[in-house]
Amino acid sequence: MRQSLFNGNATLSQWIGREETVEDVITPSLVGRFNATLGFKSAGDVAPLLIHLCLGLPAVPEAELGPDGHPARGGFLPPVPLQRRMWAGGSFTFFAPLRVGPTVRRRSRIARVTSKTGRSGPLCFVTVEHHILQECSLAITERHDIVYRDPKPGETGGTRFEPAALGAETRRITPSPSLLFRYSALTFNGHRIHYDTPYVTSVEGYPGLIVHGPMQATMLCHLAAELQGAAPRQFDFRSVSPIYDTADFTLNAERTDDGCRLWTAQIGGPAAMEATARW
Repeated sequence: MRQSLFNGNATLSQWIGREETVEDVITPSLVGRFNATLGFKSAGDVAPLLIHLCLGLPAVPEAELGPDGHPARGGFLPPVPLQRRMWAGGSFTFFAPLRVGPTVRRRSRIARVTSKTGRSGPLCFVTVEHHILQECSLAITERHDIVYRDPKPGETGGTRFEPAALGAETRRITPSPSLLFRYSALTFNGHRIHYDTPYVTSVEGYPGLIVHGPMQATMLCHLAAELQGAAPRQFDFRSVSPIYDTADFTLNAERTDDGCRLWTAQIGGPAAMEATARW
C-alpha cells in the first residue's frame, strides 16, 4: 500500500517555500523559431506573448530522465510518488512586454502542495509562483498548477463527451507530429506523450499523441490579443480534458462584458482548455 503523500522520508510539504532563480535571454533566433512553429508574427524588439515559457529550462542529462522522459523526481519540484504529471492550468498577469535582448530573470517559489483522492485515485497538486523580471522591472507574474496522479486501470482516453460548441471566433489547428515535436523542442520538454506514438499508445494507453497544455494556452492568449488589438492584462486558464493528434482542434473565443472567454476543443470533442482574458 502506498504511504500517505505527506508521510515517510520525503515529506512533500517540506518543499513549500522552496525557491529558485534562473536567467535567460530572448534571442532573435528564439523568436524566429517560436513564430515559425506557432504561425505567429512579431516585429521590432517586443517579444511574443508567453515566449517566456521557453526560457530558463532545466538542462537535465539524459541519464537523469525518467522512463516517461520527464526529469527524475526531486530537485526544485517535490518528488511526488505518482506516475503521471500534467500541466493543470494557471494564470498570467502582464505588467510590461518582454523584449528581445536584455536578460530575463525568473524567480520561482513552491506556494502549495496538497493531496486528495479523486475519482481516478490519489491526486497531488503543486502550485508554483513565478515572477518574471527584465532590467529589474516586473514584467509578468505567473501561477503554474501541476497535477500528479497514477494511471487508471485499462485507461484508454476514449471516454465520450458532448461536443463543445464553436465560438463566435474560431481557428482550426492541425496537431501535426512536426508541430508537437517542434514545440517540445522549443520548451526542451522530453515528455514522451507529446512525440513518441508507440510509447503514448502502448505504455500510457492514450489513443494518440497529446497536445501540450502550454501550447494551447499560448495559442488562446494570442487569439485574445488578436481580437482585442492588445495584449491582455490578465489571462487565466485550466485544462479540463486532453486533445490528441488524431483529429484537428479549434481555438474558440467569445467576447464577454469584462473581456473574453476562450476554449480549445478537438473536432467532435469536449472543451479541452478553458480560459478568460481581461484588459
